[in-house]
Amino acid sequence: MATSLSAQGTYDPAEKPPPFGHALKKYFALDPDYVNLNNGTPAHSYRILETNTYNVTQHRIVRFGALQQIEVERNPDRFHRLTMRPLLRHARELLAPLLGVDLGDIVLVPNVMAAINDVLRNFDWQKGDVIIKATTTYENVLKGIQYLADRPEHVRPHVETIELEFPVSHARVLDTFRARVKEIKASHVARGTQFMHVPSAGRELAAGNRIVAVIDAISSNPGVRMPWREMVRICREEGVWSVVDAAHSLGQEPDIDLRQARPDFWVSNCHKWLYAKRGNQYIIKSAIPTPSTYVSPSSPEAKEVGTNFVLQHECASPFPGPPQLPSIRRFSGAYILTLNAHATSGTGAMDVSPYLSIPPALAFRTWLGGERAINDYCHALALAGGRRLAALLGTRVMDDELVLNMVDVQLPLPVERIPGEVYDRALNRKIHLAFQEKILRFNAYAAHYFHAGTWWTRCSAQVFNESDGCTDGAEQLEDFDRVGEAFIIACKEVEAEFLAEKA
Repeated sequence: MATSLSAQGTYDPAEKPPPFGHALKKYFALDPDYVNLNNGTPAHSYRILETNTYNVTQHRIVRFGALQQIEVERNPDRFHRLTMRPLLRHARELLAPLLGVDLGDIVLVPNVMAAINDVLRNFDWQKGDVIIKATTTYENVLKGIQYLADRPEHVRPHVETIELEFPVSHARVLDTFRARVKEIKASHVARGTQFMHVPSAGRELAAGNRIVAVIDAISSNPGVRMPWREMVRICREEGVWSVVDAAHSLGQEPDIDLRQARPDFWVSNCHKWLYAKRGNQYIIKSAIPTPSTYVSPSSPEAKEVGTNFVLQHECASPFPGPPQLPSIRRFSGAYILTLNAHATSGTGAMDVSPYLSIPPALAFRTWLGGERAINDYCHALALAGGRRLAALLGTRVMDDELVLNMVDVQLPLPVERIPGEVYDRALNRKIHLAFQEKILRFNAYAAHYFHAGTWWTRCSAQVFNESDGCTDGAEQLEDFDRVGEAFIIACKEVEAEFLAEKA
């Protein structure tokens, strides 16, 4: 394999790693002077030989991906026909214990949106079926759900919404979720709908309608931890299919045990927090786009291999092989791991180097100290940094109970008492664009969004962010100070430019 790329940022696994903080920044493909508190942003994507402003990619992974691409092009037929599948299997083998699942339940797909679309579009929707979303559901997921309801087909699901506004306790979230699910069921049953198509039923017993709930494990904006395991349990008790959008979970939420949680579908990224990409759970018939390994439910082969869902996403050859996924007829699931690649792997036209970056990414995390050490540091820094930032801004942290490695802090802008009193959609769009330019002017960034009548910033803590002790014993949070100074100036400018007449 070619070795002409720079060795900048490499590490020796035999040596002890530097302490967490700025000493680790040299291992990541970031401008050394750039303060990044925006790891895990919704638009974050893994890119080979690029430093995406949303992405935090370790130098060794960047080089690995580039060299892997070169190796593929040296002999594409050998790679796609002989080499690739064992490498993909190895990546899945390493991910299985992190999720607490079996190897045959893990599927690698391009990104979370592709995964969720795969799930939702492969339900056999019937008139009277229901999809439940929340007001905090990620916008692109909302669009996908709305598309299903807007399709020209006569048979399409009805969309219902659960109102969530933060800060609010997990107990209140669960009470609201359970009450709203019961209310939705009752209102549709009163109109004659029979929700008999439940996760515990085999297909041959699954007559009637279904309810599907899309649940955040960690919502995007606000960036808050959700009680998703308990919400999944409520779905199970109420006969509701659970689709967990866990885009931010892998690499940020330790001790994920999907055998115990038992969601029907669980989708996550490996590129947001794991330095590569990661997982979910599925009931499906075809990948999107449909590859050569798709098996029709009407085909005799379906009795043996189901719909070949894992093989569809593994660039599998069309030749017979051992079944790797339980039959769709039993409504079994598969955990799907996403990597922001450009096409579904089963088409044979996709760059799979992001998938193959999983082993070196996990090796790097092990060298740093492992999942627990990484997340203990990032969680403590998020809590301390959030308090520091709130003190600088003269505002508040949303709620410590909601924090994993992302912390939400209110910005010093007007708070409206009733919706529309100060802000509207057009104004918020202008403010959002203004913040982008104004914060990046300081060569720093943290996410910003409107929620519950005012503006907030979501700051992500990573191993390369700083939390060093000063000589006087006070805690220095240099990165949060930089971002705080940027927001103080930016908020004053935003208020003068857009909100002066509303004062």
